[in-house]
Amino acid sequence: MSGLTRRMLLARLGALGLGIGAADVARAASTKKRAAGGDYWRLKTDNGPVYVWVPPRYHRPTAGMVIYVHGYWTSADRAWREHDLPQQFRKSRQNALFVVPAAPKDKADNVKWKTLGGLRATIRRRGIRLPDGHICVIGHSGAYRTVAGWVDHSLVSQITLLDGFYGREDDWEEFIVSGKKARRHKLVLVGVETARRGEAFVRKHKGVRRIGLPKTYEEFTRGQRRARLLHIRAKAGHSELVVGGDILPLMLRLTPLRRL
Repeated sequence: MSGLTRRMLLARLGALGLGIGAADVARAASTKKRAAGGDYWRLKTDNGPVYVWVPPRYHRPTAGMVIYVHGYWTSADRAWREHDLPQQFRKSRQNALFVVPAAPKDKADNVKWKTLGGLRATIRRRGIRLPDGHICVIGHSGAYRTVAGWVDHSLVSQITLLDGFYGREDDWEEFIVSGKKARRHKLVLVGVETARRGEAFVRKHKGVRRIGLPKTYEEFTRGQRRARLLHIRAKAGHSELVVGGDILPLMLRLTPLRRL
């Protein structure tokens, strides 16, 4: 790579808010691709692939971070491709760095990223500068095993479980209780197979309940938008929550992230 080309690439990455160091430019340049109008990287790690997607008009100084954790019977590669995740992320219009790490494919599979700090450090080591805003984690189904291990991370503002309230109740209690002190934590549960369990948890902790997902964000009431603990009984299929193309972007609107 010539000096001029290297400088031009660094300038481009800087404009995106991605502070990639000179030593990582060649590696990053060789793996960067385009999807849904944004740039993305597929990082190879010891814990499996990690996708990092940057939306068009991304503004790092005011951006946050969305971490999407897939459920069972798929993989990060398959979910990225078959669920059209970049397009769903773009549709949400959130000013965030979107991350899709590898997660367990079934009950027998081990959790890949036991700590959120480890995932963030791995991305940083690849030269990608992380934003300083809110971190919002959204997981589908069996993703709860991974996400439950991150509830003690001080930077996580919101966790959304898409039909993933299968257990680990103590961890979710820890998250919302600590959030009362910091007045930052928000837990959103969307229930299909887990609806009864989730509704019981929300009643216990005096949260807000809603029947049915709205078609648009504006149909959420003010109380539902502002609730620190919200349960939505969805009239949708378990897989439809993430493959339909509308529900995932809608739920990403219920975050403290800024709009693009």
